[in-house]
Amino acid sequence: MKMKHLVLTLTWMLWLSLCGRCLSQVQPRLPPGQQVPCFFIFGDSLVDNGNNNGILTLARANYRPYGIDFPGGATGRFTNGRTYVDALAQLLGFPTYIPPNSRARGLELLRGANYASGAAGIRDETGNNLGGHTSMNDQVANFGNTVQQLRRFFRGDNDSLNSYLSKCLFFSGMGSNDYLNNYFMPDFYSTSSDFTVKAFASALLQDYSRQLSQLYSLGARKVMVTAVGQIGCIPYQLARFHGNSTKCNEKINSAILLFNSGLKKMVQNFNGGQLPGAKFVFLDFYQSSSDLSSNGTSYGFDVMDKGCCGVGKNNGQITCLPLQQPCENRQKYLFWDAFHPTEVANILLAKATYSSQSYTYPINIQQLATQ
Repeated sequence: MKMKHLVLTLTWMLWLSLCGRCLSQVQPRLPPGQQVPCFFIFGDSLVDNGNNNGILTLARANYRPYGIDFPGGATGRFTNGRTYVDALAQLLGFPTYIPPNSRARGLELLRGANYASGAAGIRDETGNNLGGHTSMNDQVANFGNTVQQLRRFFRGDNDSLNSYLSKCLFFSGMGSNDYLNNYFMPDFYSTSSDFTVKAFASALLQDYSRQLSQLYSLGARKVMVTAVGQIGCIPYQLARFHGNSTKCNEKINSAILLFNSGLKKMVQNFNGGQLPGAKFVFLDFYQSSSDLSSNGTSYGFDVMDKGCCGVGKNNGQITCLPLQQPCENRQKYLFWDAFHPTEVANILLAKATYSSQSYTYPINIQQLATQ
C-alpha cells in the first residue's frame, strides 16, 4: 500500500518537473479503482488520525493500547484500529489512508488531508476543558491554507483548481463535543445558562452553516455532514446517569435531536439552491448508533454498553489509560472506550453509508462520488 503511494507521488513529481503547467491543463490520472481524486476530512476525535499528537491536550490517543489493531500502531486514532473515514477511504479506492494535516506536505495534498482534532467543536471554546484543540473555524482556515498551496501546483489557474476540487469528497462531523464538552458541562461552561436547548442548537447551526459555506467558497462541492450520534447512550454517560425509566441520558439525546433535525434542513437548503452546484449528503449517525446499540447482536456484538478499554462502571468513568490491557475479543464490542466505537463498528457504518441509503439522505456516498 505504501509502495503504491510512493510510486504515485514520484510519478506526479516527475510529471510536474517535465511540464510545469500540466496541472492547469490536465487533471492527474487516478490510480486504478480510486473513485475521486481527493478526500478532505473535518471533525473531532471520531475521525482524528493524529493531529492532536503535538498539541498540549488530554484529548490524545498516541499511546497503546490505542491502535492495537492498526498496522501503524498508536498513530493518534481514538480507537483500536481504523476510523470511519479510514474505512470509507478504502471503499472509495484510495491506496493509502488520508494523512493528518499536521503531516501532509506538498503534492501529497492533491490526495486530500484530514484536519480533524480530538475535543474540537463548532464553537471555539468547546473542548477547552481538555486542553488544546483545532476548532472547526481553525480547521476551515487550515483548509484555506491548503487551497493556497494547491493553487501553486495549478500555476494560479483558479478554474482548473476549482474543477479539481469539485470532484473531491469532503466530510464534516461536528457537534458532539459542543454538547459533551460544552453545553452539558455547566461547571466549566456557561452555555447552558446562556442558552435554552433550542437556542443553543440554533446558535450551533448558524455557526456551522457559515463554516460549511466557507468550505463551499473555497471549492468544496461534494460534502458529507454527519448528525451527532446517540451520545446519551455511550459508556461515559451510562457510567454517570442514574435514570428511573431508561439507562440512557435522554435529556442529552433530545437536545441532540434538535440539532440533527436542523442540520438535515440545512442540507436540504444547501441542495435546494442556497449553494449553487453543491451536493450535500446528510449521514444519520444518530439512527445508526441507535440501531447498533439496540440490535447489536444481529451485527455480531455481544457487548453494547461497555467500553473494551477503560476504568470504572461500564469502563466509562475514565477512558483507556496508557498500556492498559483491553478486552481480548474486540470484535464483540461496540465501543472501544468511554466515547468511541471499535474498528468493527466503524467499518460497519462505513459500508452502510457507502452503498445503501439506510442512513444517508438524499443519496448514498457511492452515488455522491460518481456524480
